[in-house]
Parts: sequence; structure tokens; C-alpha cells
Amino acid sequence: MKDVIVIVGPTGVGKTKLSIELAKEFDGEIINADSVSIYKDLDIGSAKPTKYEQKEVPHHLIDIREVTEEYSIFDYQKDARRKIDEIQKRGKTVIMVGGTGLYLKSALYDYNFTENTTYNEYSNFTNEEILEKIHSINSDLDIHVNNRKRLVRMLNKLENNEIITSNKDKLLYNVKIIGLTTDREILYQRINKRVDNMIADGLLDEVAALKDKYDTSRILNNAIGYKEFKNYNGYNLEEVVDEIKKNSRHYAKRQYTFFKHQMNVTWFDVDFNNFTNTISEVEKFIKNKV
Repeated sequence: MKDVIVIVGPTGVGKTKLSIELAKEFDGEIINADSVSIYKDLDIGSAKPTKYEQKEVPHHLIDIREVTEEYSIFDYQKDARRKIDEIQKRGKTVIMVGGTGLYLKSALYDYNFTENTTYNEYSNFTNEEILEKIHSINSDLDIHVNNRKRLVRMLNKLENNEIITSNKDKLLYNVKIIGLTTDREILYQRINKRVDNMIADGLLDEVAALKDKYDTSRILNNAIGYKEFKNYNGYNLEEVVDEIKKNSRHYAKRQYTFFKHQMNVTWFDVDFNNFTNTISEVEKFIKNKV
């Protein structure tokens, strides 16, 4: 099996910056594993790599769908595996980076989907919202609101009526999974600051332009950083910003839980005062594993 480097971790922890440095060091190309960055025009709120960053090293599976188009986990699995093969045939190193855990698992492990299957991890939804969706389809189902894994599985089953088969523990590649972590309070401060920077960078204008064209878009109404503007009335921006921060912090917590329980991750504490130290540690780990 050929090597694939994977970078995971919660939102706001520095995955993009690390991925670019590793791509430069190991002659690599980056495959996006963030479900929102797949879409065009969702730039500021998704915190996707900037145009400059995308020019520094080749990036794949960014801006490949219109906001109005659907994109399933089956689509991602096909696209990601194709890109892995193409990059490796060019003799380059594959670096996958992103926080959508099920995207990564579907591509790297022996997951098999029927072609019409749409599997969603509902990462932008709280447990309560998922349970509400389940009860809107079948009000008789009794699932505890704290059992997220079962909630997600049941909602997918109800929405698809499709069989998903998998040998979920079988890796298809020689994978090195690098996780970035930090103290919770530091992470939450970084998330809050990043949301403030998004507002300063023009998120409000980005959302306004998107809503003019795509007000009924599923991704626009579900993605963190965008869905919170559904109740924006021109005067309550502070409430909207607080909601984005809260949802982003909750999402970061769910990401930690997923990666710690679902994937064999080697974790690195990020040194935000001197990020080059973190880069050096990760590079040493990869070189020792190659």
C-alpha cells in the first residue's frame, strides 16, 4: 500500500498551515476533506485556504460544486480515491486535510456505498436537531438524545433506505494520521477570534450575496458560519456572531470525539507561539515512519 499523510483536528487548530508546510517538505499535493470547502463561493465562512495558499501548493476538491448542487459522501469517496491515485502516479505525496471525519473514513477505509446512497454525518447539527429530524419522519422512534452515533445512523437510514456495507477497520492505504490539539480554552479563544476576523474580512457581505442568489440552498442553510444568518434582521449581528462562535466550539468538541474514537491518530500539541516547532515535530514523525 502507498503512503497517505492525513492531518486532522478541530476547527481553528492550524491544519491548513501545517498541510502547506508538509506539502513543501515532502513534494506533496493536498486533498481537501472539509465538506463546506467543496462548494464555490463559500469562502470566508468556511475558512477554506486562500487563493494565495492554494497557489503555493496544488490543492484538490475545493470549489468543485455550485452552492445549489448536492454532493454526497459517495461522491467524495469516488473523487478522493481518484485524486489519490492520480497524485501517486505523478510520484507526489498525498496529503489529506480537513475536519469532516466521515469523508476521510469513506476514502481511506473499505467503505462500500450503493451509488444512490447519501450518507451524512450531520456535523453542523446538534443532537437535538437530529432527533427532531428523526421524529419528523417517524415520531415513534425512541432514541436517547445523547447517543449521537445512533442518532446519525438512524437518520441516514430513514433518509436513504439504502444498505451500506463496509469493512470499516480495513485501511486501503498506508496512512499516517496526524492530529493537532491544544488546550480547550486556547482553542476556544482562537475560534472566537477567527469568527471575529471572518466578520472583519467581509462575511456579512458574502452571506448577503449568497442569499440573493441561493436562499434555498441546503448547504447554505446548514453550514456553520452561514446558517446562523437565517434570523439576521440587520440589527442583531452580535447575536449572530455569538451563535457562530458557540456552534463552532460545539463542532470542535464533536470533531475531537470523532477522531479520538474512530481513527488511529498520533496527536501533537500545537505551539502557537512558535508554530515551526510543531512543524518540525510532525516532519520528524513522518520521516521516521516512512
